[in-house]
Amino acid sequence: MSTYIAILRKDEGSDYGVSFPDFPGCVTAGSTLQEAMTMAQEAIELHIEGLVEDEEDIPAPSVLDEIVQDPENTDGVTFLVQVRNTKARAVRVNITIPSDLLEEIDKEVERKKTNRSAFLAEAARLLLED
Repeated sequence: MSTYIAILRKDEGSDYGVSFPDFPGCVTAGSTLQEAMTMAQEAIELHIEGLVEDEEDIPAPSVLDEIVQDPENTDGVTFLVQVRNTKARAVRVNITIPSDLLEEIDKEVERKKTNRSAFLAEAARLLLED
């Protein structure tokens, strides 16, 4: 498991934004702190999955002291996001699921602004952690 640094920012009249110094271009947002943190987890995992699929290198996590001392980051609050196995390659699977359950999943996916694959992977991870 790797731990990456996220930077949380909030401008007046906007959602909470999250960026990752180790992954330029990987950003997300949430209307609440909890939603922003949840979206941060999903965003970084999807970003890393894309890098793995494209056979690109996964950067090593930065040092927290260096990130907080960077003048670009003084307007944000740092928090840590743990990422499961960054070397795992995504594999396409075909599943059968009841249509009413799929409809509920799709509603939640739309609400969370994510996708089915990320949603089902996260649900599986949560069940496997028990």
